[in-house]
Amino acid sequence: MTNPIPNPQTPDASRPDPVSRYLANFDRDRANKANALLSTGPRTAAGKQRSSQNALTHGLTAASPVLATEDPAAYQLHCRQFLDEYKPATPTETQLTQELADTAWRLNRIPSLEAALLDRGANPPSQQARIEFDIVDAHRALATLGMHYQRLSRQFQKALNQLREIQSDRAERERRDLKDAAALLEFHKHKGVPWKPADHGFVFSKDRVEAFAQRLIVLNQSRHIEDVRFHMRPPARTASGV
Repeated sequence: MTNPIPNPQTPDASRPDPVSRYLANFDRDRANKANALLSTGPRTAAGKQRSSQNALTHGLTAASPVLATEDPAAYQLHCRQFLDEYKPATPTETQLTQELADTAWRLNRIPSLEAALLDRGANPPSQQARIEFDIVDAHRALATLGMHYQRLSRQFQKALNQLREIQSDRAERERRDLKDAAALLEFHKHKGVPWKPADHGFVFSKDRVEAFAQRLIVLNQSRHIEDVRFHMRPPARTASGV
């Protein structure tokens, strides 16, 4: 680490000493921070116009998730991937799945917005753009994008948790009803009496109940074999060793 204290044995009158440079930098940084705190927003006409169009430009709070500059076909494919993954079975599940897709679409836009903002500052397209570029506005825009990212991430996680809870409850109810329907099916088979799931208010097809019943029978048989092969204790030996 470089020592910030100048060496009095080797003075250099051609440039300020390190302490002076440090104090000058400190004063400049403090002034910059004070000016930033006093800033009330964009100062140039172009900056004010950009600020007034922020919501339209980034579209992160717009009613429609798709901007005019984005590909509707890509958005439809994006939504289809979410529907294929979560397979919603009710209107509520469909709405939550659509909310996930829209929120993810907006979240995926933010990195490209940040990259475009940084690129515009580093490589302005014209001299006029270089003059109009406001570093304070740029920092504020980056901070705003960061806040939008956090907000959208929380919104995505909340919708995901709700969807998972609803689907878990539905799957548990469905499994319980299928188990009851399979028991009634086997009971009527044993009695030799025809039976249809609708007779007891079930919405499943008879083929589905049959498949579930066969699965339960095979699972019970496999568990019996498992107990015999892996968990049953060997018979105790007698004193004669037999």
